[in-house]
Amino acid sequence: MKVNVFLFLILCVSHVVFAQQDAWVYLMDKENVEASIQNPISILTQQAIIRKNTHQIPIDARDVPVNESYISLLKSANGISVLAKSKWMNAVHVRGEVSDITALFDLEFVSSIQFANKNLASLARPTVQNEKFSVETGLEDFHYGSTQNQVDMIHVDALHLKNYTGEGIVIAVIDAGFPNVNTMAAFSRLRSNNRLLGGYDFVDRTSAIYDYTGSSHGTKVLSTMAGYIENEFVGTAPDASYYLFRTEDAAFENPVEESYWVEAAERADSLGVHIINSSLGYNTFDNANYNYTPSDMNGTTAFISKGANIASEKGILVVNSAGNSGNKPWGIVTAPADASGVFTVGAVNDAGLYVSFSSKGNSSQTTQKPDVVAQGLGAMVVDEMDAVVANNGTSLSSPILAGGIACLWQALPNANAEQIKQYVRLSASQYTAPDYFIGYGIPNFQLAFSLALSVPGNEVREFKIYPNPVSNRLHIQMPTSREEGILRIYDALGKLISEQVYSNAPSNIDVSYLNSGLYMLHIISNSKSLNFKFIKS
Repeated sequence: MKVNVFLFLILCVSHVVFAQQDAWVYLMDKENVEASIQNPISILTQQAIIRKNTHQIPIDARDVPVNESYISLLKSANGISVLAKSKWMNAVHVRGEVSDITALFDLEFVSSIQFANKNLASLARPTVQNEKFSVETGLEDFHYGSTQNQVDMIHVDALHLKNYTGEGIVIAVIDAGFPNVNTMAAFSRLRSNNRLLGGYDFVDRTSAIYDYTGSSHGTKVLSTMAGYIENEFVGTAPDASYYLFRTEDAAFENPVEESYWVEAAERADSLGVHIINSSLGYNTFDNANYNYTPSDMNGTTAFISKGANIASEKGILVVNSAGNSGNKPWGIVTAPADASGVFTVGAVNDAGLYVSFSSKGNSSQTTQKPDVVAQGLGAMVVDEMDAVVANNGTSLSSPILAGGIACLWQALPNANAEQIKQYVRLSASQYTAPDYFIGYGIPNFQLAFSLALSVPGNEVREFKIYPNPVSNRLHIQMPTSREEGILRIYDALGKLISEQVYSNAPSNIDVSYLNSGLYMLHIISNSKSLNFKFIKS
């Protein structure tokens, strides 16, 4: 009898929840856009401005906050709860009855409304499983201990030996919960070096990021990058700096979590973060009317995927787990791993072989998915009780890889996010023959570093090639147009592709005939002999 009463109560609660609908309300305009862009310190931190300027990322209207007076009016509207906001989308996530949401069109600043419920999408008037984070639990010359295999597999230890351990790189971890990170011994190195920069819980709207104990998933994810136990455990980027953001509500699956994620990405951008690691994915929800279909995993449909693409456009390197649906009917990557701007990471076992739970790519994605893979079966983590344990999931291969990227970026501070991603792809085990299972394969960060463009500072000022990567014409900047010399292009294997003798320094050369890949441009000019690596896209 108690069971029947319980079921009745659950049905009643479900009816109440689903009577309330979720929707994104898109707004017409913003306040003081031009003035804000001209005075960016009013809307961004200095660190964010420096990062954008360094990588030629424009500051534009998307960086300007949502009009707070509009949000206030929405909050006061009948039956409406405002749950999240996105400056990039100029949108607000609301919840309420259908009639109350559609009544928002009476507000002149409302541009359009998109219901999460696909059956209600036609009611929005336009203008001119959930794989969540499933992890299956099992019980300075660094001694890696239990993490040796997952570090060796991607050769990030070679960067550590060169003292590239992520220092100076800021990573935002967007996840489900971070209990005990502020007290665990495994993160004492991080705390003592002041590299735990704080965070925010977007679900409970509090800066007390460690208080939520409903999930320790974020704690484990963080440990694969930042954990350090002498002679026992070393993360892939132990000296990077970290912000922690909770956007996942472990008790429910609702599209508002997508909106929280976009808010966190916007916060990360404003703080000058270099890398986002997100071990989250969305495809189905508690209310089946909100569900995505496999064809929606095209990188442009899901709200979270659209937000991830903007984060990429803003110069952030977004790393996301592929998902754990590979051996389930869904099968393919989930959002935002489907987004073209996201660096998507699948999973292999300790021998480097594909594991069946790792979500696959398919023709719905416009770019190769997954991009690469790292160890996700039997990956070592530190749990919230400070115990080193083995866990499974692409949730772990993603941060293992993200930590390696942080070390590579420290080694190549003048590279931008797209260049870093391409170096990693080029270094991977099956770059010339990617597939839907492991993408370009297992990266080799030692090789990625050796492939990357590296020119001494004084020579950069005198000689420069751009753009890099290049599609058609490679421009060459030389100190004088009266230079004489030889230009040679070699492929990645050292084979001479072309040679040109010049008496007047060329301003550009045609490379459109080259196949995609890595090349070396050798310039012999008077007393100088310079090598430039470039990528033909």
